[in-house]
Amino acid sequence: MKKPAKLRAPVLAAGGIVVREGPEPLIAVVRLRKDKSWVLPKGKLKPREDALAGARREVMEETRCDVSVERFLGSMSHVEGKKLKVVQFWRMWAASEPARKLMDDVTAVKWLPLQQAVDTLTRPHEKAFLISVGQAALQAAEPLAREATAQPATLPVPDDSGVSKPNTFFEAIRAWFRRWGA
Repeated sequence: MKKPAKLRAPVLAAGGIVVREGPEPLIAVVRLRKDKSWVLPKGKLKPREDALAGARREVMEETRCDVSVERFLGSMSHVEGKKLKVVQFWRMWAASEPARKLMDDVTAVKWLPLQQAVDTLTRPHEKAFLISVGQAALQAAEPLAREATAQPATLPVPDDSGVSKPNTFFEAIRAWFRRWGA
């Protein structure tokens, strides 16, 4: 009898659809050094890191800009190698000018109109995701007091019906895998 495949915990990541205002709102895309692909700014969460805090950290590292988080936009998942990767995204507002040095993993940042950002992205699943949430990201978000991002655990995450709920998505995934010994 064949031994059942071991369940592997998904890779948990977070990022942002980062908007910079101007005559036309622009969205950030970043170029990765390792494979020269153009992607949305995002990255893996550190152990026990809150998804919102991780999203903000990753976006600031990859775009060089200070950002404020405005609202949850959605999640996407895809398979990378043999692992499932689940990424949560928030709409973020970028300061007008970069505030730090570009990290080693990223070679360039482009600020583009929505359609050009979609066309520039290398990975089809990211193109599809940006198409689905792009207009929502560009809409003026109701102010959540941009300083409130210092307390990420208090920000609500809307569910499919638009009702706010606590950010427990990743915590539920982690608990499920702990329970099943993955």
